[in-house]
Amino acid sequence: MSTFAAIVLDPGGIIAWLVVGLIAGFLAGKVMRGAGYGLVGDIIMGLIGALIGGFLFGLVSGGAEGFWGSVVVAFVGACLLIFIVRIVAFNRTRI
Repeated sequence: MSTFAAIVLDPGGIIAWLVVGLIAGFLAGKVMRGAGYGLVGDIIMGLIGALIGGFLFGLVSGGAEGFWGSVVVAFVGACLLIFIVRIVAFNRTRI
């Protein structure tokens, strides 16, 4: 079974991704000034941030180790995502 299939099919894996996404999204919402995006929005930002952070950290190093390493990678990715979303939203309101 591939790693992706193991993550998707393993209930513990899905729960771990949701917990990592929630923590990373919540922390990124607090650090990046302004209000968060709500519970679901924070989870989505954290999960997408985990993908972005995982890709970027994978290019630079071997990736994250353990649960807290995953949270840090997801947090960095979520902060980057929130930064990009706010720039795009700001530019849309100025047009």
